[in-house]
Amino acid sequence: MKRIQTSMVAAALVLGSASMTFAQDASVKVQGGGVSIPGWTGKIDAKEAAAGMKLENAKLVTMGSGMHVTTGPAVAYWNAANTASGDYTVKATFAEREYMALNNHPHPYGVFIAGSDMGTDTQRYLYCMAYGSGTFIVRGFGPEPFQVNGRRPEANEAVNKAAGKGQPVTQEIALSVKGDKVECAINGKVVGSYAKSAVLGDGKLNATDGVYGVRFGHNTDAHVSGFTMTKP
Repeated sequence: MKRIQTSMVAAALVLGSASMTFAQDASVKVQGGGVSIPGWTGKIDAKEAAAGMKLENAKLVTMGSGMHVTTGPAVAYWNAANTASGDYTVKATFAEREYMALNNHPHPYGVFIAGSDMGTDTQRYLYCMAYGSGTFIVRGFGPEPFQVNGRRPEANEAVNKAAGKGQPVTQEIALSVKGDKVECAINGKVVGSYAKSAVLGDGKLNATDGVYGVRFGHNTDAHVSGFTMTKP
């Protein structure tokens, strides 16, 4: 009986710790937030909006020759004039100057392509995002998000790891459409290659053509440079 009681206490402590972690990691409003780059806008995730968050609780600003993002709620940012079709590559470099500065575990950032119905509740796009812990995730976003490389982040030696909390880490992230494939490359190495059929169809993307932009997880701070779209 004593052993059973001890196990129950241990389980309760684990559950309590998990609840505390969740509470600590709730999205935190960014002071002086909003979008201040002409032509750009954004939309936070539906679950963030349901929790009372707004686009103004994250921040997108021009900084030097690039952009700087601080979240707040998880969000996608784009300029409606930025569209791509056929074969193309969207690329940007993300510099997390202080790894996990605003959170207690790694949160991701990256680029998205194939955006449709942007700014509405039915918007869809495909993103590749990296974590400063050396992992990445490729996922389709929409009314019902869909997995591409799995439910959890995937480790790859190409993804840079921060030396520790508060240390800098930089990732160059590229998402490409090449013939019948979609590929994600991080720091110059292809980490995931997928058939178009894996991302198109009911409940997925309408096409690989569309708006492109950047996406950030909640409570994240990073500089974006070299944001470009190129054709082969």
